[in-house]
Amino acid sequence: MQTLRVDVDLGERAYAIHIGAHLLTGVELILPQLDLLKVAIVSNTTVAPLYLQQLADALRARGVEVMSVVLDDGERYKNWSTLNRIYDALLEQRCDRRTTLLALGGGVVGDLAGFAAATYMRGIPFIQIPTTLLAQVDSSIGGKTGINHPLGKNMIGAFYQPRLVLADTEVLKSLPARELSAGIAEVIKHGLVRDAAFFSWLEQNMEDLLAGDPPALAHAVRRCCEIKAAVVAEDERETGVRALLNFGHTFGHAIESGLGYGTWLHGEAVAAGMVMAADLSHRLGLIAQSEVERIIALLRRASLPVAPPDIAPERLLQLMGADKKAEGGKLRFVLLDAIGGASVRGDVPAAPLQQALAFSRPA
Repeated sequence: MQTLRVDVDLGERAYAIHIGAHLLTGVELILPQLDLLKVAIVSNTTVAPLYLQQLADALRARGVEVMSVVLDDGERYKNWSTLNRIYDALLEQRCDRRTTLLALGGGVVGDLAGFAAATYMRGIPFIQIPTTLLAQVDSSIGGKTGINHPLGKNMIGAFYQPRLVLADTEVLKSLPARELSAGIAEVIKHGLVRDAAFFSWLEQNMEDLLAGDPPALAHAVRRCCEIKAAVVAEDERETGVRALLNFGHTFGHAIESGLGYGTWLHGEAVAAGMVMAADLSHRLGLIAQSEVERIIALLRRASLPVAPPDIAPERLLQLMGADKKAEGGKLRFVLLDAIGGASVRGDVPAAPLQQALAFSRPA
């Protein structure tokens, strides 16, 4: 399969996303990005046994000094304690500002490693090598890094761009079905907020994606990367259009916080959150009920939840108040104006919001 390239145009901080099979050991792409032939690979206990050795061996064969730190796997470990394990390893191995940090794993690894790179010695280079669909289409792109706080998800972090993203579609074959579905939630999100034709393509090709069909996965990854790269180039720090990529996340982050991080996968919470946001959009007269039903139908086909867990609406509202998109103490919502188009609104009346929360309650 041909290797695809998508560029993130950020001036002197521009970088390339390479998409294709067998890129994990693509040292010919990694080497030009190294300031020093020394790297620190950050991975986790699930991914490291599968891929860490082959990546390290490929780098060592080209004269690169390699150290690694393997973290516990799971959203509940995206915290200060785990972050300090990365700092400890970098300091113990006397890593300096020219050491490049490689994030080998899913979104949690990428967020932790990226935040460590942004803050260690006030900034060292890093490269994203995402191994989940969710990370390949979303979290590895755009420079959002950070950790969770008990009172809110991703509330502590930094914008810090990688030098390179290597999205190896071959590694997606090792994903459990649940993880693949969670990634598809973010794929669907991209179509909903930015590309109606892509959403229709997903309706026509969902079974191929769930089956891990390589051409279908490569197309989905590429289109999402194109959408996100264009949005990030326009609004790197999320002061405008980039907020649209948070569709479903205000509700979804509240679900994750309310259940306890890691109980639901991020994509599962976002899926339920997108249904709630779509229902609210309908209640405000922005989209038709038939469009809400299209969204629910596609999420169900992807084996994703279409209602939140049993958390009281009052508790969800409380947790949503800690969302980063709140301004002046008021909640702001990403809502659909149509399938393929979204906007941010801060003037949502209390009644339709309460109705949307109540309507979405699990049976």
